[in-house]
Amino acid sequence: MYTKADIINYFSLLGINSKGTLLVHSSMKSIGDVDGGAETVIDAFVEYMKHGLLIFPTHSWGKDNLVNDIYNPLTEPSCVGILSNIFMKKTGVVRSLHPTHSIAARGKDALEYIQGEERFNTPCPRGGCWGRLYDRKAQILFLGCSLKTNTFIHSVEEWCCVPNRLANKSKRIKIINPYGNDYHVDLYGHQSTYGDVSRNYDKLRDVLLYKGIAVKGLIGDARCYLCDTVGMGDITTKFLNYDIDLFADNRPIPLNWYK
Repeated sequence: MYTKADIINYFSLLGINSKGTLLVHSSMKSIGDVDGGAETVIDAFVEYMKHGLLIFPTHSWGKDNLVNDIYNPLTEPSCVGILSNIFMKKTGVVRSLHPTHSIAARGKDALEYIQGEERFNTPCPRGGCWGRLYDRKAQILFLGCSLKTNTFIHSVEEWCCVPNRLANKSKRIKIINPYGNDYHVDLYGHQSTYGDVSRNYDKLRDVLLYKGIAVKGLIGDARCYLCDTVGMGDITTKFLNYDIDLFADNRPIPLNWYK
């Protein structure tokens, strides 16, 4: 049975910068038995990152989301796990207005960080919350989940103008805006003739570990990867310059590219 103190100690051992920016992709069940369950895990993150910026993805692209094509950040459930749903309801947490790829944030500059996504009509634009991870030199923690969940790479593919990633037709979604006037966005969602290309994002794992851009460790029973967004963004951009359709399949990255 892990305690909050145990979980916090794992954060430190893994090398999470408590004063930086941290985004967490998570699988609660992978951690094992925790005294107090998922609430304790969130409390541990909040306490450890009290001097930084803590972010969880709160996506709402699932089949049960956006009823009547309406997004309300105060009530729309996250489709990416129990920890994200608990975190976004915590005191002091704010949620971005992107209808399908929102994030919830708490801490340093949180409200400033989430602003402006109403200007975009794609899932992960360079100027949105996912692209800003690069500017903040953020870390991304994959807690008990693989790099297949790496939404940041969707953003890098957008920056690099990778073709065959967005729908040809937009979908109009109404945004209920707790910070101002409601509005509509015509969103071009993820779509590819290759299917879900994110299933191939974990081909980056070995090169990220080799380059020291990622480290692996444990949090409770969960196998984890902690990644640097600048290094990951730069090397992914480099590889996409070699092969713009790098993630169309799961073939390994050539070893001579590692140099």
